[in-house]
Amino acid sequence: FAKTGGLADVVGALPVALEKLGFEVSVVMPYYKVIKEKTAKASRFQDGVYTAKLGKNCRVYFIENDSYFYRDGLYGDKNGDYKDNLDRFSFYCQNTLNLLKEINLKPDILHCHDWQTALIPVYIKTNLAKDEFYKGIKTLFTIHNLGYQGLFPAEEFSKLKLDKSLFGIEGLEFFGKINLLKGGIIFSDAISTVSPTYSKEIQTKEFGFGLEGVLAKRKKQLYGIINGIDYDIWNPKTDNFIAQHYGKDSLEGKAVCKKDLQKICHLPQKQDIPLLGIVSRLAQQKGFDILAKGIKDICSMPLQLVILGTGDLEYHNLLEKMAREFPEVISLSLKFDDVLAHKIYAGSDIFLMPSRYEPCGLGQLISLSYGTIPLVFKTGGLADTINEDNGFVFDKYNEEALVKTIKKAIAKFQDKKAWKELVVRAMGCNFSWEESAKKYVLVYEKILS
Repeated sequence: FAKTGGLADVVGALPVALEKLGFEVSVVMPYYKVIKEKTAKASRFQDGVYTAKLGKNCRVYFIENDSYFYRDGLYGDKNGDYKDNLDRFSFYCQNTLNLLKEINLKPDILHCHDWQTALIPVYIKTNLAKDEFYKGIKTLFTIHNLGYQGLFPAEEFSKLKLDKSLFGIEGLEFFGKINLLKGGIIFSDAISTVSPTYSKEIQTKEFGFGLEGVLAKRKKQLYGIINGIDYDIWNPKTDNFIAQHYGKDSLEGKAVCKKDLQKICHLPQKQDIPLLGIVSRLAQQKGFDILAKGIKDICSMPLQLVILGTGDLEYHNLLEKMAREFPEVISLSLKFDDVLAHKIYAGSDIFLMPSRYEPCGLGQLISLSYGTIPLVFKTGGLADTINEDNGFVFDKYNEEALVKTIKKAIAKFQDKKAWKELVVRAMGCNFSWEESAKKYVLVYEKILS
């Protein structure tokens, strides 16, 4: 319904997968402008609440407040985060809890995602602790990226309608500010994040963003579950955006997709060298600092490189300069283009994802589905999903290690038999939402027991 990143993929797919396993699932979210304008399907449910369907029977409730949610961005605009985000999301959390009581929808589990929902476990354990309706409702709090914490000035604390004592080190206080994510971590019954490795990494100083101590304290209730991908969307057998359908038993179509991508990207139609694809935000977190340092070496190798994405100006400028210098090697598209993304996943031989940190990562999972071999840095979800059997991994975060691993991948590409075996293995990997949903169910059962 509304998307700025990976969270939408999860909340769109997980309820449907849980429903298929026999669970009754409802979703509550703000009635954002983009949903209001796009989704004719939503009907008025009651004052300030609209509703629509997801999957077969999963009901979505939209909390309406035009002064808060009828805006172009979800969390901010080109000038940064909205200044009243605390008001916006405390309103959403309080009204979500009110709605459940009003319509007598008492779930076993309230599964909350990221700082925007973090006040829900806080209110259940504090303001609503004596209310019979909320007794017995358990909460799971999922962190998609610890870098986004919902930080606000201390003087706004009274807006939350919480006891003053909760603005302390054992509560929502964080270096003199309000930290909503911290509240979700402390007050939920269990916490999950989007890969086993990331769940360990966030307990360290390097990846903990100041919350490593709070997370380490709760490590017995902290789980890591890999996101799934939607194989109805990301499937070379059925993808209508690509030049020819193919599967692991009919790989001829992949060569057609490569030629199509080379043509669109104005690159020479060479089949004997590997085509590397990148679909990413151009940012340091995504590995562009080491890519920038190694780019001259990479451009001198027998390969082609197609890059799609937007991001930091310094990388835009550098890559534009390199694309002018090496027009037969680099094709650059500085935009968001869903159709081209599909063509890159299908037409590339290797998918480059050298992220500095990556809570889960969807790009490497999508590329496996298309038989495009991931080349990744060993971190977070990349470390949990990619190994020597289905990709290439480097474990020292510097340009030398990246360049060396690309050379290794090129050498493997020249061995046609070994490469085909690698592609078939990659396409045999299963990262469906059904598998992820089963793991969430085990966590739900642990919380309820």
